[in-house]
Formats: sequence, structure tokens, C-alpha cells
Amino acid sequence: MNSVETLTAFLGWCTVINIGMLTFAAIALGFMRVPVARLHAQMFGLDEADLSRAYFQYLAQYKIAMIVLNLVPYIALRIMA
Repeated sequence: MNSVETLTAFLGWCTVINIGMLTFAAIALGFMRVPVARLHAQMFGLDEADLSRAYFQYLAQYKIAMIVLNLVPYIALRIMA
């Protein structure tokens, strides 16, 4: 990873993969919220109402981390090149 082009390509693919994972997680939680919440409530001893807030917080924090750590550096490198 010595060149700017290599680093730009790396961050671009990281962004694509992370967007795919975020989309998959959001769709999976959207369609299978009840069975997943029931499973997590049993595993961790949490209330199912608290889990909805936890799922939303998880998706929001993942999105922010993906933007800050992948997308913004990728855009900055594209502008520089």
C-alpha cells in the first residue's frame, strides 16, 4: 500500500463491502425482527423493547463509523488524485 491509487482502491472496496453489510443487517432486522429479538432477549436477558433501541443504535453507529473511517478518506484521496 505504498501508492495513493492502491490506498484509494482499498478504501473504495472497504466502503462497498461495509455498505453491503449495513444493507444486509438493516434488511435482516427489518424482516426478522421478532425472531431475532426473541433470540437475543433469551441469550442476554434483555427486554424485547430495549432491543429495538439497541438495534437502531447499532445500525446508526455502524453507519457513522463506515462514513468516517471508509467513505470520507476515500473521497479525500479521490479529490487529491
